[in-house]
Amino acid sequence: MNKIVNFLGGALLGALAGAAAVLLLTPKSGETLRMGIRKEVDAILEEGRRASNARRVELEAQLSQMRGDVKEDSTKES
Repeated sequence: MNKIVNFLGGALLGALAGAAAVLLLTPKSGETLRMGIRKEVDAILEEGRRASNARRVELEAQLSQMRGDVKEDSTKES
């Protein structure tokens, strides 16, 4: 868990540093730059959400397996 938090913190810090560099070095107009940054941030956030959801599903499956909550086949008779 700690490795994930460290990774996400580093990724966020790197993204902020990259955004600052872009703001200082870009020849684009302010509005164009803001739109581009917003699209990139939205893409990064969406990727994070997908990764988070995938990991949650994986961890829930592992937890269920550890608890012995394996779903029984509905074709079996009770």
